[in-house]
Amino acid sequence: MTAPIPPVPPTPSIPRDIPGLPAIPGISALAPSVVPATAVVTPVRRPWTAAYRLLVALTAAAAVSAEMVTGSPLHVLSHFAVQAVLVLTLVLTLSARRAWTARRPAPAALTGAAVLYVTMSALVYHLLLSEASPPYSITDAPATHPLWQSAAGFLLHTAVPVAALLDWLLLTAPARLHLRQAAPWLLYPLAYLAFSLARGALLPTGTAHRYLYAFLDVGRHSYKHVLGNALLLGLSCYALALLLVAVDHARPNPVRRRIKTGFRLRPPVG
Repeated sequence: MTAPIPPVPPTPSIPRDIPGLPAIPGISALAPSVVPATAVVTPVRRPWTAAYRLLVALTAAAAVSAEMVTGSPLHVLSHFAVQAVLVLTLVLTLSARRAWTARRPAPAALTGAAVLYVTMSALVYHLLLSEASPPYSITDAPATHPLWQSAAGFLLHTAVPVAALLDWLLLTAPARLHLRQAAPWLLYPLAYLAFSLARGALLPTGTAHRYLYAFLDVGRHSYKHVLGNALLLGLSCYALALLLVAVDHARPNPVRRRIKTGFRLRPPVG
């Protein structure tokens, strides 16, 4: 005689909302993935832009080298104009490499700072130093190699700053500078002022060219007068920084081009 089959219990209904599983300890939540622009927009190489920037950088380096050959290297490197041009050389070299390899441009704050420094040094030279008596010279020996020194001075104080401004105006995208960047840009000129005054104070009295610039010469003027000149220059530099930011947001986009994304829309079938 066959044993009776026990009844099968009814299957419980599946809940409409499955409760969430408890979090597994030690495993953090996955961060949302961000699709890079290069996955949609094809990177664009800019060889002519890279060549121009590299040419300006090489010209600036050649001008500094000419000044160092005709004068004391340490004395030449102590000038603000030379240091600003060296900073510009490094920034343009970096920007040239990125333009050649179709990478993102250099940070706008870095480019803006380099343009501000060389522009400010050029304005100071043409407004305060070009007509100075005795004649201003980075090497403090203008008659040693007049041709080399005049050519190097023209490149440092005129040609390279103009080329840097043209690169910024015509070869970079606009609206990348911000007002909050203007104040930090002044930290380097402030550090240079401290360096110049400390250098003059540490050198013995009577040393030739203790102060590199006449308007910072504490031996000829008082500290009150020198700090007043420094304050005026600092305010002028800050005003120039604000002007660069305003021009950056007002100028058109010179590098705008039609970007191909790789997606092609087709007309509907039928």
